[in-house]
Amino acid sequence: MNLKDIHSVYLIGIGGIGMSALAHYFHANKKHVAGYDKTQTEITDGLVDLGIEVNFTDSIDNVNPEFKNIERTLVVYTPAIPKNHSQLSYFKENGFNVLKRSQILGLITENTFCLAVAGTHGKTTTTSILGHLMYECKVPLTAFLGGISENYSSNLILNGTDVSVVEADEFDRSFLTLSPDFACITSMDADHLDIYGDASELKKTFEDFSKKIKPNGKLFVKNGLPLKGITYGIEDDSDYSIHNIKIENGTYVFDVKTPNAVLENLKFNLPGRHNLSNALIALAMAVEYGCPHQQLANALASYKGVKRRFTYHIKTDDFVFIDDYAHHPEEIKAVHQAVREMYPNKKVLAIFQPHLYSRTKDFVDDFAISLSQFDELMLLDIYPAREMPIEGVTSKWLLDKINIKNKQLVNKTDLLTKIHESNAQVILTIGAGDIGKEVKHIKKEFSIAS
Repeated sequence: MNLKDIHSVYLIGIGGIGMSALAHYFHANKKHVAGYDKTQTEITDGLVDLGIEVNFTDSIDNVNPEFKNIERTLVVYTPAIPKNHSQLSYFKENGFNVLKRSQILGLITENTFCLAVAGTHGKTTTTSILGHLMYECKVPLTAFLGGISENYSSNLILNGTDVSVVEADEFDRSFLTLSPDFACITSMDADHLDIYGDASELKKTFEDFSKKIKPNGKLFVKNGLPLKGITYGIEDDSDYSIHNIKIENGTYVFDVKTPNAVLENLKFNLPGRHNLSNALIALAMAVEYGCPHQQLANALASYKGVKRRFTYHIKTDDFVFIDDYAHHPEEIKAVHQAVREMYPNKKVLAIFQPHLYSRTKDFVDDFAISLSQFDELMLLDIYPAREMPIEGVTSKWLLDKINIKNKQLVNKTDLLTKIHESNAQVILTIGAGDIGKEVKHIKKEFSIAS
């Protein structure tokens, strides 16, 4: 299929972070774009403001007749859409070109120099750092992000079409549709076991992805992973490694050893060793692409982060409120490490919303360990997303396994009251569900209080 021949694009699940990036991309390329989503959000409002039609009722009657022209319309959907979705069924049954989001990314990137970021953690931040570095180095690129970049207020960085930067998503084995020139793998921790069954199958799929790299391409791997490639790590003997780490006024200052040089006194503003690691691999890929060292140093220092990735909403001497998307035990550990490094002598309250019954069931003991590191914990009900409940898998079950004294189950309606009852100086909201909707209420309430 030649995307240049497509006139109209209809996206089912258009409000998703990855799907909305495609909507922005096709709109920027002068296609007529519309779509369906279950819920109206800030993302869908932003699309409507651009002139993109969005409907919220699953009925084929809500689809503009222009998108029912089989010769001129491409239909894109996300795997999160149920198989019995009326609009999706209509397009499939009537012979339209219907492709998954990952297949579209494969088509968009196949004739570009593609840099792909894979791994169970760190994809979105790493991709957005890499996109920012290359944009600042004047590379003609399109970067598809899995989050809203604070630098660009968007999940799409558009500066040309010669180079593409993408997240290589392991969910539903989507990343196997890509054939990148450069690819990195940040981590291979067990996740999505509802898809893979066990950790060994997940690792095998990462190995399969590593074989998708084009001839003469390059694979970058975090030191210690069981794959051969250009290695990166912190304070070790990797091909690319960070050394001499200092914190000055909340900013990391460090040196990077590359295979051919040492870059000194680089600055990076995101807290946490996991974010240092993300910055390092983005830097390594940009260096190997050929970006100038000084421009990369300046770009790294100006990187602002991704919305809901250790995002500060209140930051005073007496009170700090941070929101983060962490939804896996390893990600929660990384957030904990970052907050302890930045605020070593302050009491920390974590408010966590588990994401998916299956993930909670698969990693309940690991969640308990990671959440037990905080001084105080408030636990919301499990966010189901695409799943039906699993008998016995509840937030109460998880809470009982957590080994701290100051812990409780909390309803959203009581959340502000419960936070007022705490004397914590640092508050974290954590999770990938709809806990993000509570952020504005907490910020409003405690901006006044602080």
